Amino acid sequence: MTAKTLMIQGSMSSVGKSWLVVALCRIFARQGIKVAPFKAQNMSNNAAVTATGGEIGRAQYTQAIASGIIPTVRMNPVLIKPEADMRSQVIVHGKVWQNLSAWDYYQRKAYLWDQVKIAIDDLRESYDLIIIEGAGSPAELNLKRGDIVNMAVAKYLQSPVLLAGDIDRGGIFAQLLGTQMLFDPDEKALLKGFIVNRFRGDPKLFEDGITILEERGQVPVLGVIPYLHQHGIPEEDAVIVEAQTGHSSHEATDIAVLAFPRIANFDDFEPLAQEHGVQVRYVKSVDQLGNPSAIILPGTKSTIADFQWLQSQGFVDHLNQFVKDGGTVVGICGGYQMLGRSVHDPHHVESDIDHLETLGLLPTETTFASEKSTHQMQAVITGQASWLRPLNDTEVTGYEIHMGQTTSISPWLTIKRHNDSSHSISDGTMSANGRVWGCYIHGLFDNTEFRRAWLQSLDWQPHNSNTISLDSAINHVADVVEAHLNMDTLHQIIGL
Repeated sequence: MTAKTLMIQGSMSSVGKSWLVVALCRIFARQGIKVAPFKAQNMSNNAAVTATGGEIGRAQYTQAIASGIIPTVRMNPVLIKPEADMRSQVIVHGKVWQNLSAWDYYQRKAYLWDQVKIAIDDLRESYDLIIIEGAGSPAELNLKRGDIVNMAVAKYLQSPVLLAGDIDRGGIFAQLLGTQMLFDPDEKALLKGFIVNRFRGDPKLFEDGITILEERGQVPVLGVIPYLHQHGIPEEDAVIVEAQTGHSSHEATDIAVLAFPRIANFDDFEPLAQEHGVQVRYVKSVDQLGNPSAIILPGTKSTIADFQWLQSQGFVDHLNQFVKDGGTVVGICGGYQMLGRSVHDPHHVESDIDHLETLGLLPTETTFASEKSTHQMQAVITGQASWLRPLNDTEVTGYEIHMGQTTSISPWLTIKRHNDSSHSISDGTMSANGRVWGCYIHGLFDNTEFRRAWLQSLDWQPHNSNTISLDSAINHVADVVEAHLNMDTLHQIIGL
């Protein structure tokens, strides 16, 4: 079979393309159509790991789940993970390919375009419909010559395109009509409709706006999608980190996540934010900390560079005092590495620095390896410290993405990796009182029993309402989009 295609492009970054694709994947899957997502090139440190150990963008992983299929590296053949010093790690077909500057990356676009075509051609042979996500804006004129993710993909496939704009940010007419105006004639021919996203208030008030867009654009407005607060779908871009800064609340269990410049996998903390009575804030300065219930050091694409940022912002002394005063500090992945005594980089994986003294809040040391560990995994809790004791022998699931190996004299997890199940490994370190702990597992807080046990150690009180699961969040978003989208016209556009 050769799948039909539909492409969702945006007037700019963060207009909601990713979760619109999530919604469409679930809508068509519920209609019995064999659907899969695709994004040629993704720039994000929010990555997920497939069953074979390959890395793809977290958004494409979620879109595959919405489609009811197993995520594979074909769905996101090129993943760019920004690092320190204006360089990025480039993942091709799920594996580290090269570390490149922006200039060097653009010199290799011909090779990468070939890899994109291989992936999409292969994917189309296995499905009935591919929902394709664009990146940023397709009308960045200075970048179009090297495009491998927007109109280049649409033209290669002769795919119909829907252009989405974010009305909440203002300038919706300039967003949609201006982008269309900058298209070449063959690109305009592929544009089949507009989507007005994130509308607040009564949609009747925008009926004139729809008329203006359709008259000037000569394409239909497929729908006006309402603004969805806390929709529960993992975000692709770190823009959400900027939006979730705020002040400490005395009425909620207040979790302060340090907003590293190279923060990675910040969707780890979405399950915490979904709990009733829990506030998750992203903090960039000591002044913003207030008096939180706990401080989390999240994952990072560059532990050394972000620890130096931590020092420059004055967090080191504050964190040490916070712990002395009985506060709770948690580190996940790169944040876990920072909680230890030191990190070593003998192969200069991250920087020219061979050795760096870190927080010393846990008795661990980390050495960076030349190869990355990427695994889906299951783990059994083996620790006995404090609040963790009732969870002994409980199983948790998650995934690993890290370069470093950390020594621990008192691990609290025993891991079995899905793509390397021949032996078990130990992970994690926790202080005797359970107040300072860390591990390498991303997705740890998705495990409800573990998440709630930790929150209760912070004096959080469970609520009768259930936490929204990812599947129910996907269904809710799909229901809203389907109710506000002209599905009959969309079927005609796709040719279903």
